[in-house]
Amino acid sequence: MADRPQGEPRVRTLAMPADTNPAGDIFGGWLLAQMDIAAGTMAYERAKGRVATVAVDAMTFHKPVLVGDLVSCYARVLKVGRTSITMQVEVWVRRGRTGEEQKVTEGRFTCVAIDEHRQPRPVPPE
Repeated sequence: MADRPQGEPRVRTLAMPADTNPAGDIFGGWLLAQMDIAAGTMAYERAKGRVATVAVDAMTFHKPVLVGDLVSCYARVLKVGRTSITMQVEVWVRRGRTGEEQKVTEGRFTCVAIDEHRQPRPVPPE
């Protein structure tokens, strides 16, 4: 596991008590939503317009996210296809109680560029 985040910072938020599962840890679905926002904002910029998430692959939850953690999602482009963009998203936390930084989750997201009719469109060259 890397000791520093890989990619560009995309989302930063605080894990709150309302985001917990019955065990008191941050709900995985909440974390996945933050990651999807991070991937979507990066894909939107690269595609120069609207995108839709079409796949989430290779999700790995390394460590729990705790109430009070500062949650940061980092994204980087892995591949650009004709209509799609595949990104790696890493989630790092700064533990609220200790200040320690740890990678807690990572996954691969694929977004497709779409037009005004929600149909795939080519990703423009950079």
